[in-house]
Amino acid sequence: MATRLEEIPDNLCTADTFTGKRVVDREGIKYGEVKHIHINSKTLAVSGVTIHQGFHKDYYLPTEYIDQFTEETLLLSRSPVRTNVTVVDIDGHKLGKIKRLVKDPQTSELHSIEVSDGLLHTRIVTKSDIWGVGENVILKLTKDQFKNLH
Repeated sequence: MATRLEEIPDNLCTADTFTGKRVVDREGIKYGEVKHIHINSKTLAVSGVTIHQGFHKDYYLPTEYIDQFTEETLLLSRSPVRTNVTVVDIDGHKLGKIKRLVKDPQTSELHSIEVSDGLLHTRIVTKSDIWGVGENVILKLTKDQFKNLH
């Protein structure tokens, strides 16, 4: 016998209604599906979501990236920087792929990215050198400037 819950406002819903929804940014780029909703155990507020992008490609997005949930999607307020994404220079030349994100351990704010331009070579690119994020990460640097990074 089911019990009817009373006095629940219309704008409240359960976290499991969001799992499986497509994740899309303002440009229509698809980033995967919502796998988990993370809740702060002290405040009971949503702190972020885990996005499932394919075979063993899950990543966490804090609430700063979330614009709104709709009936079918999670709309992002901005595009996230993630690993295994192609990095291009300001002229569109491919430089490599993001191997690792370097974040502040306290705030999880992105400081830099490590770009792999082959099997053995990597370069560290600061956040300030990133011009844009979408399907690719676009740097403010030319190919020659990128090659001179350590």
